[in-house]
Amino acid sequence: MDFKRIYKSLFFLILFFSASALYAQQTVITGTITDAANRQTLPSVSISFTGTTTGTTADVNGKYRLVTSNQALKQIKVSFLGYKDAFLSVVPGKEQVINVKLFTASQQLNEVVVKSAKRTTRYRNKDNPAVELIRKVIENKEKNRPEAYNYVEYKEYDKMMFALSNVSAQFSDRKFFRKYKFILDNRDSSLIPGKSLLPIYLDEKLQQVYYRKNPEKTRENVLGQKSVNYGPGIDNEGLTQYFKHLYNKVDIYTNNVFLITSQFLSPISDNSPNYYKFFIADTIVDEHNQKLIKLDFTPRNTTDVLFEGSIYITQDGNFAVQKCDLTINKHININFIRSMTVNLEFQQNPDGRYHLSKSTTIADFGASKKDAKSGLFGIRAITFSNYVVNKARPDTTYQGSPYAELSDEVKHRPESFWQENRPDTLTLAESKVYKNIDSLRNMPSFKRTVDIATLLLAGYKGFGKFELGPANTFYSFNPVEGFRLRVGGRTTPELSKRYYFETYAAYGFKDERWKYFLSATYSLNDKSIYRFPQHYIRASFQRDTKIPGASLQFVQEDNFLLSFKRGVNDKFLYNDFYRFDYVHELESHFSYAMGFKKWTQEPAGSLYFDNVVNGTPNSIHHLTTTELTGSIRWAPHEQFYQGKIYRIPIPNKYPAFELDYATGIKGLFAGEYNYQKLDFRADKRFYFSQLGYADINLSGGKVFGAIPYPLLTIHRANQTYAYDIDSYNLMNFLEFVSDKYASFRIDQHFSGFFFNKIPLLKKLKWRETASLKVLYGGLSDQNNPGIHPSLYQLPVDANGVPITYTLGKTPYVEGSVGIENIFKFIRIDFVRRFTYLDQPNVAQWGLRTRVKFDF
Repeated sequence: MDFKRIYKSLFFLILFFSASALYAQQTVITGTITDAANRQTLPSVSISFTGTTTGTTADVNGKYRLVTSNQALKQIKVSFLGYKDAFLSVVPGKEQVINVKLFTASQQLNEVVVKSAKRTTRYRNKDNPAVELIRKVIENKEKNRPEAYNYVEYKEYDKMMFALSNVSAQFSDRKFFRKYKFILDNRDSSLIPGKSLLPIYLDEKLQQVYYRKNPEKTRENVLGQKSVNYGPGIDNEGLTQYFKHLYNKVDIYTNNVFLITSQFLSPISDNSPNYYKFFIADTIVDEHNQKLIKLDFTPRNTTDVLFEGSIYITQDGNFAVQKCDLTINKHININFIRSMTVNLEFQQNPDGRYHLSKSTTIADFGASKKDAKSGLFGIRAITFSNYVVNKARPDTTYQGSPYAELSDEVKHRPESFWQENRPDTLTLAESKVYKNIDSLRNMPSFKRTVDIATLLLAGYKGFGKFELGPANTFYSFNPVEGFRLRVGGRTTPELSKRYYFETYAAYGFKDERWKYFLSATYSLNDKSIYRFPQHYIRASFQRDTKIPGASLQFVQEDNFLLSFKRGVNDKFLYNDFYRFDYVHELESHFSYAMGFKKWTQEPAGSLYFDNVVNGTPNSIHHLTTTELTGSIRWAPHEQFYQGKIYRIPIPNKYPAFELDYATGIKGLFAGEYNYQKLDFRADKRFYFSQLGYADINLSGGKVFGAIPYPLLTIHRANQTYAYDIDSYNLMNFLEFVSDKYASFRIDQHFSGFFFNKIPLLKKLKWRETASLKVLYGGLSDQNNPGIHPSLYQLPVDANGVPITYTLGKTPYVEGSVGIENIFKFIRIDFVRRFTYLDQPNVAQWGLRTRVKFDF
């Protein structure tokens, strides 16, 4: 079996989607730019019609394509830093190939200094007119942004297209693929020079946008949306949201631009002169007789997460950006991206200022940057029109939920609506995508392929109204249950958007016990319970095993790979959970929840519940508590990848706060104790530009009341070989308990900042990480079984050696340094424990692994 081919196929199947803004014109010029001396191709070269802002940029292979409908343009200008400008004649109104050879310049302005009779090139910010100009642009940023107006409104057309590139024409003639010939033959070679594109996804959205400055509010009124539909097996909406997040809208006036999960420093950020080199390349006049200065820029360090390209600046005293061409430096450490360009065009308002009129983002995806023959090509083009500024509207214009469900009318606009409202005409290949995918969706062979891919990638097998899975929990093992088999599933929105059911059954062959789970959820807002804002009630019952203090992120504990653990881990609980939960999210991203929980714990394996009553040892078989719970959470600007039956938070720069409260009630449904618990946590991602980002967590909690240790805070330990962000990876299960605690965690991702300075590591694309976790805690006298023997005694092993402790004045501390992006998806951390090393069975260090696909 060719696993490499399967890997590539699955990669391209998942990636899909974005949009195009290039279309056929009357004058079409294509060609390749090379160095006249060594004949090597030159990337990111600027090509434009002389005296205009109509231009383009060569790709990483030096290829370009320039189009215009203006018959009067008869000359192009080709310019690149360090090379002499080339001016070449063109024939208007015809398609032609013009290959260009550039000659190196003998010197560059303001770059030549004399030292020891030798001429060397040295760039300086001081007394540099290009830097003085960019500082003027920075100084005038705020007044040139749309937000400088009190009111702004415009129409926005957003088109996203994804296509397979360079699919062989003979591919569709193979016997296996003949049935898909109608798809495979729909290729387009006119969009991108040197690329034959096979469109596989298209999404269009037209909306009217209203902005008010005070109080600040933006309303997006969707007028129409149209997208290909691959059927229930593929969550088209979720994938579209994900790729629009990767292809984020680019605002050149912000300090940082977020693209492909990375934060790029804008060339007009407040401190851009410290990271970019700027060069005045040309002075031109646009079609409105406005004088512009073309300013080229390159990174000072080519491995930093920066752009290169050109910006065109007005000379009317506003120092506004009239046009911008951004290219991602091909040397930076981003996976699967061969090249990516962003082209921004601005038009002049009646008051003389400029507004963004078009944004085009183009990316060439591939498993390897060296193999540029085939891959995935994505284009997102956003056109802005019908600008109206400083026209106040009634307050109702700016009101409305951005999360409201689109009406059927909006989602099923007739073709006449799109023909009338599209600012761009679809290419012939694009226009066939909707019909072709509709035909593909109904083919039995395609349905089988999607079923297999869903099972392998998501772990679920769909049966329409029900899904079976997850597959990685079907089989596992542990010291108490021995071999464990499990089968389960959940309903889908095809059954109902209001009612959801989830269940599983498992059996342990060593303890010969059945375990099971059943939940029923009812949506109170006629939306999927996986969509923001959530509003539902849920009732559930679970009878299963659990390791005290184990709570791994995003995985079930009976995941097969987590069956492998270090050290002794035979202390389990049999649990019966009866739960009732109410969850309500508000559009302000404030949410609250209330619940009821009855929990019965039974010790299993070598775990026991013992106490001393009147001097006599006593063994307890069950511990039952009844709790009323409440929580509040605020996560401003939180976004999700929202699928049909899942949602995953998208990391951003905004914090998230959560406060949880629980009160135990003695005598209610056999509850044995009165107590209160309070827990707080705050999470935030900090972006540090070229130094990557850090995820920081602050947590704390307090227990009020005298209760046995199973009800205290059992700190999250991890004895698996997986690296878990939220757990202490060298702490043993049940090693520490507290009734008050405070913790700090930082997980720093340097994104290759240091490794990129080392040639071998730079070539491997490895990235460095570091983390630190600090935990303070303690046990008050009222919960100390040494003082109160009637409380459950802290466990000891078979030799009477304690295995559960309390934290003293010294905090528990562990840290790690690691390497991520090994083979593009593996992270390995060397973890070191710094405190409480004298306790038995302690691992002072270890290697832990985490699997994560990332760009």
